[in-house]
Amino acid sequence: MIPKECKRLAEVDFPIATVSKHSAREKSIRHGHPSTLHLWWARRPLGACRSMLLALLLPDPCDEHCPADFKKKARSLLQKTQGHVDADDKGLREALLAFIGDFADWNNSSHPTYLEVSRGLVKAAHPEETPLVVDPFAGGGSIPLEALRVGCDAFASDLNPVACLILKVLLEDIPRHGPELADELRRAGKEIKAKAEEELAEFYPLDPDGARPIAYLWARTVRCEAPNCGCEIPLARSFWLCKKPNRKRALKYEVVRPKGKAPCVELEIFEPTSGDDVPDGTVSRAKATCPACGMVLPPQRVRAQLREQRGGADAVFDAKGNRTGGARLLAVVTLREDERGRHYRLPTGRDYAAVWKAQKRLEAILDEWESGGRKGLCPVPDEPTPAGGGSGAGRAFSLRAYGMTTWDDLFTARQALVLVTIVRETCAVDTDEPAVLPKETLALALTRTADYCSSICSWHVPKQLVRNTFGRPALPITWDFCEVLPLSGGPGSYAGAIDWIAKVAEALPKTATAAETQVADARESPLPYDACAVWFTDPPYYDAIPYAGLSDFFLPWLKRTLPRHPRLRDPFDPSNHLTPKEREVVQDETQEWDGRPKDRRFFEEAMARAFTEGARIVGENGVGSVVFAHKTTEGWEALLSGMIRGGWVITGSWPIATEMANRIRARESAALATSIHLVCRPRPEDARIADWGRIQEELPKRVGDWMERLQEEGVRGADLVFACIGPALEIYSRYSRVEDAGDREIPLGGDPMAVEPHERGFLAYVWETVGRLALEQVLGTAEAKARNGAAGAVEEDARLTALFLWTLQSTNGDREAGKKEKAAKKPAGFSLPFDVARRFAQPLGIHLDAWEGRIIETKKGVVRLLPVTDRARQLFGDEGAGVAARRIEERAKRSPQAIFDFMQEIEAAPKVKGRGRRRRGAGVSDEDLQTRREATTLDRVHAAMLLQSAGRANALRALLAAEKDRGPDFLRLANALSALYPVGSEEKRLLDAMLLAVPR
Repeated sequence: MIPKECKRLAEVDFPIATVSKHSAREKSIRHGHPSTLHLWWARRPLGACRSMLLALLLPDPCDEHCPADFKKKARSLLQKTQGHVDADDKGLREALLAFIGDFADWNNSSHPTYLEVSRGLVKAAHPEETPLVVDPFAGGGSIPLEALRVGCDAFASDLNPVACLILKVLLEDIPRHGPELADELRRAGKEIKAKAEEELAEFYPLDPDGARPIAYLWARTVRCEAPNCGCEIPLARSFWLCKKPNRKRALKYEVVRPKGKAPCVELEIFEPTSGDDVPDGTVSRAKATCPACGMVLPPQRVRAQLREQRGGADAVFDAKGNRTGGARLLAVVTLREDERGRHYRLPTGRDYAAVWKAQKRLEAILDEWESGGRKGLCPVPDEPTPAGGGSGAGRAFSLRAYGMTTWDDLFTARQALVLVTIVRETCAVDTDEPAVLPKETLALALTRTADYCSSICSWHVPKQLVRNTFGRPALPITWDFCEVLPLSGGPGSYAGAIDWIAKVAEALPKTATAAETQVADARESPLPYDACAVWFTDPPYYDAIPYAGLSDFFLPWLKRTLPRHPRLRDPFDPSNHLTPKEREVVQDETQEWDGRPKDRRFFEEAMARAFTEGARIVGENGVGSVVFAHKTTEGWEALLSGMIRGGWVITGSWPIATEMANRIRARESAALATSIHLVCRPRPEDARIADWGRIQEELPKRVGDWMERLQEEGVRGADLVFACIGPALEIYSRYSRVEDAGDREIPLGGDPMAVEPHERGFLAYVWETVGRLALEQVLGTAEAKARNGAAGAVEEDARLTALFLWTLQSTNGDREAGKKEKAAKKPAGFSLPFDVARRFAQPLGIHLDAWEGRIIETKKGVVRLLPVTDRARQLFGDEGAGVAARRIEERAKRSPQAIFDFMQEIEAAPKVKGRGRRRRGAGVSDEDLQTRREATTLDRVHAAMLLQSAGRANALRALLAAEKDRGPDFLRLANALSALYPVGSEEKRLLDAMLLAVPR
């Protein structure tokens, strides 16, 4: 047993760069990876979990309390993978860390030798008893799965029934049966598919020429409300079908105006020569443009019409089967046996007839259920969809605004018919215990199919295949959607779902024991005191992902496939037929707990209770780890407050790059490239009170040392900022409380705008320390001068710009990730959440309001650093760079001072704008604003960049020569910004070209 005093590897060192490389790469691995078993949101990469788990389980060989037996056995085991291991303790530590890094590689995760060594190391560290790893927010099961892999026992619980069913299959059924389960799953899946295919063939007819449809491309429709129009508007975001070279296809339309009738749109498939040939979409941000008269139907009317259609996913027919409204088929995608590639054709009457027949068949099934006394659940899910709205997690749902009030509204009748049929055939499969094929695996295949079989799915034009329902953790409206054939063999099909699950069963190694999984609230653990060696979890991300509401998409189908299954229920409310939401730990003020909104206070209290339970069940020698990757200060403060109040001491903090740069969330402001793994231990009951002065004195060195270490590992920008919170909390969390000289407690969080420490809170000082250290790095002595009020200090706008760009840097040198958005709909520039910018700026004496409209622009909680090109009018007036260049050239003939005077005359600051509801110029005096209207060093650097852009070489050389005579500030700032701007950005190109023109 590891002595209590002995530090774990995770508390002293960790192979950040190696594990990050393997973890980020793992996101691109598909076949056989457990993430493909079933959709779950925000899964942690297995390599990161595996590596951190080993580092938590193994002692540090350099610690004086490390058992000698462990060192001896570890040295022997490591020779099997690492070769020679140095005889000293430091060499053994390095070998252990190297093994942990290598084992993070997915290719080594099931290698017999690596499995043998990892399990041997765990056994050597815990010889008396197999360690138990507990994850109370187990979700997709990454952490407990890796616990089984390295030879531990695992207890995985979650409040969410869908998660618990995934956990049962992943952690109980697959480890118990292995590849044999895969064989049985494929056999049963093949039988179910054959029976369903035979029954449903008439609803998916082949084309007369033998071509096989593989996808139907639909659009919801609304009617134009302009007088004398009434045209049916197909709501299409784009009319592109395929953009492959030599196979470009798109739709174009012609407005036909029959006499005495409303105009109508006739479609045609054609081969465009350029994007200009393809008509614009008819809908954007819920505003629909009529192709006949050009009137724009406002969002409230679009929503109102779709509410009348219950979302508008189904076509509407008269009694004879003629389409009269509702969803409209735009095109049909087909395959031909004798030709390669996908083909596109216009819909025909046969296509609509098949849809009408499917509607009739589904109506007959529902009539039969009703005539039978409505016994059991309705064949199609009639449970309510989430209400949505608000500023918290509920913002992920907008379905009800469009009339989709129950879950069956998300499916066309034909899609629902297919899923109902698969449910019935799955229920008929005989899987009596102790069968090799638990029926839960077949149920997951059904819901995996449902993810690709709803009216939220869309057509991926570049890849020519269907996108699943959950392209991101939200359920928004999809105007034009894709209906695939679930019983074909293509992407999104039932056969594909069966195969994905089978490959996971084949890829995972069998383990000696299975995990124990259970539906449980993390705040009320069923485990006794001192039950586990490691408490390792990835808790909910504040307001980022509404797991319960999202899971309700799957749960109704699972309940119909597995009636009365013990995992698919709310143990705290038997009357609730959906996922438990009242107890869910998430910030969502549309929901309530104990009669009050689930706000930040609720989240903090709930996390504190969960962490208190964790501290209770961790043994005397136990250790914990918490993963978090939310890039908002509110989310971090709520989590950390819960940890501190729950009685934990932070003993380590490791940022691991776990996300791909091209993911959707990477383009938004609430996600990090790294996940921060906080290592912690229960705080001793006799922890003493700390003096605030000593904490404040220790903070800069601790954070500075950590920043230097992480930068060596390639950690940059916002990832570095949040990773520095860990070591700062190591200082703070080890004490029962921190007090100032007046015996007032210094809380963790507070008002960052306050002056007194007991009101401001500890985290505000952490942000200030990180900001100061960052500026000292990028601007040299300028920040030190600014702190001391020395003459010649770099001005506020330069410090704000440098800090802004420093925060946007990307981890592992991927500087392209911070590049400006190129999408036409998004403004150019660089963006940060307002709260992040404010947290840095305020303690460093930077007044954001003073620079609003000059170098930044704030909208909807996001601060945008204006691109240099947007400043041309500010710096040069209406006359532009050309006139300014001529004046600079003229004045250069007189003296450098004449150029200085001209630059100082520039009207660099327009009228200061307020930010949202904030008072204009709040906190900034008139005297300050007047001072800031003078041209700053940054203004002059930007002016030089604009001269470079305009090709005014003579004026640029004159300005640079004058600035060189003036002093070093101009060139020092220009060089610093050149190092900070992302590679490929226009600003960096202009700066580098400008610097080449500096006189030598």
